[in-house]
Amino acid sequence: MPQGYLSLVLHAHLPFVRHPEHERFMEEDWLFEAITETYVPLIRMMDGLLRDGVDFRLTMTLSPPLCAMLLDPLLQGRYVKRLERLLELADKEIQRTRTHGDFHEVAWHYRHRFEAARQTFCEEYGRNLVRAFRRFQDAGCLEVITCGATHGFLPLMRTAPGAVRAQILVARDHYRECFGRDPRGIWLPECAYFQGVEEVLAEAEIRYFLVDTHGLLHADPRPRYGPYAPVFTPHGPAAFARDAESSRQVWSAEEGYPGDPDYRDFYRDIGFDLDFDYVRPYIHPDGIRCHTGLKYHRITGKTNAKEVYRPRTALERAAVHAGNFMFNREKQIGHLAGVMGRPPIVVAPYDAELFGHWWYEGPDFLNFLLRKIRYDQRVFALTTPGEYLTRHPTQQVATPSDSSWGHKGFWEVWLEGSNAWIYPHLLVAANRMTELARTHSAPDGLTERALRQAGRELLLAQSSDWAFIMKTGTTVDYAVRRTKEHLLRFQRLYEQIRARRIHEGFLAHCEGKDNLFPAINWRHWA
Repeated sequence: MPQGYLSLVLHAHLPFVRHPEHERFMEEDWLFEAITETYVPLIRMMDGLLRDGVDFRLTMTLSPPLCAMLLDPLLQGRYVKRLERLLELADKEIQRTRTHGDFHEVAWHYRHRFEAARQTFCEEYGRNLVRAFRRFQDAGCLEVITCGATHGFLPLMRTAPGAVRAQILVARDHYRECFGRDPRGIWLPECAYFQGVEEVLAEAEIRYFLVDTHGLLHADPRPRYGPYAPVFTPHGPAAFARDAESSRQVWSAEEGYPGDPDYRDFYRDIGFDLDFDYVRPYIHPDGIRCHTGLKYHRITGKTNAKEVYRPRTALERAAVHAGNFMFNREKQIGHLAGVMGRPPIVVAPYDAELFGHWWYEGPDFLNFLLRKIRYDQRVFALTTPGEYLTRHPTQQVATPSDSSWGHKGFWEVWLEGSNAWIYPHLLVAANRMTELARTHSAPDGLTERALRQAGRELLLAQSSDWAFIMKTGTTVDYAVRRTKEHLLRFQRLYEQIRARRIHEGFLAHCEGKDNLFPAINWRHWA
């Protein structure tokens, strides 16, 4: 028996961005970059582990908006076109750098990466990456969990219980469609918990969720084993807490591995560095410079004089860091087992997009880590939260404290001066959706379509991503526009349903733009 357990959890989520009215749309690049740099590398990593017979355990959130985009034929086709442009650019870079040895090596590195992404996406999985993750789950090495339907910030919906219920039940339904089974766990959006949400989780038959460290440390009654054992809430679902130490080693800008000088610098991209006319076919059609994915420099240090990136050296550093991470978990878990007198579980959750997109070598780090854990140590075992509960079905009962994993651990990131204006409108819309659901028992076909679309528009308006963007000040205009557009479309549909005069042309327009959750159950709001 191992002395304890480590559970690695990757939260994969992006807001639903799909603009069929434009040939190319800048914010769709969020998805395309994540596919090339995070999702495909993770899939190739797990393919390799299975091929080599490595018994591993990993937990991943695949949020409903992300799954919807990965399954969308329009976005799939646009990603293939983006890959073709990247391959063309890599070929041009091989020629441009042919007399610059170090840069030439990096150019070939990207050419191989892009070709591998094309092979995985197009040939091995037929453009359907959800099928890839389902395959790993069916093989018993990956536990895929769900999230809120559109990553809505649930604590700020608590005065509209129908909205909380719909976020969770729509997500469960969509998970069934994607993975052919019920989800065992859920990533509460932003790890944001409020007392009472577990009642809806129990209704959805979800067995566990994750909270930040202080959500369990301040539970009532105080947990005997702190964040190193789950607690069952009074309504049944278990709460697992994030381990602060393992998080800090990866996340911290000062102490974390991704800041190593040998790793690739995210910000130095040829989309900004090279001559405008040269890169123009590969940036935004309006001439806006943006990331292409080809980056020739390493972090080097706190200097603008960046040195050339060396992929082999970076790979060696990823192996060293994986060994260091494993060593630290051995010491931590061995110590905890002695103090607790029972096997602890260390839960290490991260944004999946950290691995590959922000930290280019992240998937290599995980690959080395999972192999080292399997063969180079005997202190702890990898597990998933669901597997841990099966092995250890008896746990303390307690109620976590309200919390999130945002700045200062509460809710102020998603409710402050820049974004507070959205919540009165979201609350009114949520109550109106509940009204519609309660006043329609057997609607005709057109009204049924309108009710479904009203639910989609409300869910999209509730995405926590828009409030987060308003707070961080990145693409604020886009976040504000998306919030307003979904609310306005919802309001127009609401008025048409109430008046029993549904404009089919407008409805079809909305369905064409916001087409996620085709089988959405609008009765969940009742």
